Amino acid sequence: MDPVEEAHYWRHPAVSGVDLMRARYVRHGFSRHTHDTFALGTIRAGAERLLIGTERHRIAAGGVVLLNPDVVHDGHPDAGDGCAYRVFYPAVDVVTDATGSRSPWFAQAVVDDPAAAAVIRQAHVAAESGDRLASGTLLMTTLATLWRGYGGGRRRPTTPAGRHAVELVRDLLHERIVDPPSLAELAAEVGTGQFAVLRAFRARFGMPPHAYLNQLRVRRACALLDAGTPAAQVAVAVGFADQSHLSRHFRRVVGVAPGRYQRKNVQERGARPT
Repeated sequence: MDPVEEAHYWRHPAVSGVDLMRARYVRHGFSRHTHDTFALGTIRAGAERLLIGTERHRIAAGGVVLLNPDVVHDGHPDAGDGCAYRVFYPAVDVVTDATGSRSPWFAQAVVDDPAAAAVIRQAHVAAESGDRLASGTLLMTTLATLWRGYGGGRRRPTTPAGRHAVELVRDLLHERIVDPPSLAELAAEVGTGQFAVLRAFRARFGMPPHAYLNQLRVRRACALLDAGTPAAQVAVAVGFADQSHLSRHFRRVVGVAPGRYQRKNVQERGARPT
């Protein structure tokens, strides 16, 4: 019998601006995407393969991942029984509060630190217990501990040639999320060739325009789902052809289906912490 995949996604019971996921994947992989939050987690069984920017990593049980906001990455379980992990998604202002840094940024994306992994797991398990005081305290302590070990100043990206044109292309995708322009139309808007637009956009944002658009649609979908909008209406509102298209792209980025994500405020009871 094939190993079972599972994913539990919920909102932190005590700290606003923090989502969590506990998951075990055998075949499911994540397409290249970013988060507007941090993603701080640990592998609890198996191993995961990550492409972070241009660097490839294999993270085994006990390894820790410290992803900064807007860093392009993917994720796939390694061969065998897959990968099980726990991850926090704290908003930037939450990490700012915990660390005292106005521009928090982790200097290393992957570290082999069993002690840090244990701290993350303890705080994560506490967030399933319903004890608001303990879970909130452990989360803030965990963030401060990770920052002391691996924190640094936020990197300042260099300004590449043509950045204004690329950002105009990005703005057009935001404005026309439901009815996006073609690559030829984007190129015409900024007065350059299609391949030049594609190359410059990928260099700036780590993915081609169509992939960026799908991620943008998923982010907008998250906001609408958080507001209680039904998934079928969300699909239309963000430009997907139907709910099945929304579900497919949503799971590639978030890891769970839209309905499961929308229920994140409802704590699942009886789950055995692992």
